[in-house]
Amino acid sequence: MERGGELRRRVVADVTAATLRDAICEEVDGRAHLMTDEYSAYRWLKKGWTGGHDSVCHGTKEYARGDVHVNTAESSHALIRRGLIGIYHNVSREYLHRYLWQFDFLWNNRQMNDGERTIMAIQGAEGKRLMYKDPVAEREYIKTREQEKGGEQLEPF
Repeated sequence: MERGGELRRRVVADVTAATLRDAICEEVDGRAHLMTDEYSAYRWLKKGWTGGHDSVCHGTKEYARGDVHVNTAESSHALIRRGLIGIYHNVSREYLHRYLWQFDFLWNNRQMNDGERTIMAIQGAEGKRLMYKDPVAEREYIKTREQEKGGEQLEPF
């Protein structure tokens, strides 16, 4: 999350230091100044990040120190937690990235009203088609079932 910029989340296999290091190095400009909490997987940033690194220590009830805080990131994560618990209840790992994209869209466009966001989402979907089933395979399945039923016309699902 860039202050004043857009949020982009991605799914990672785990939250070990090695996995987070790879994800951060891949997604974040090396000149960026990073701010984290005291989670031990971020310790490598002190020595290995050229843009600089500051952290707050929630364990000692430190939540901000001047410009150093992670409150914006924590707020965006709270939005996900509320959405997953309150709306979706159960999310598979296979589709988790899609849910994150939705929450990123909401967060990045939070200054808009619902109508403006709806229009933007519809415009963003123009020319795209999301299918969970291959229509050709579905037609073949219906054709096979019709033949099994003696030529009786079946409706697609």
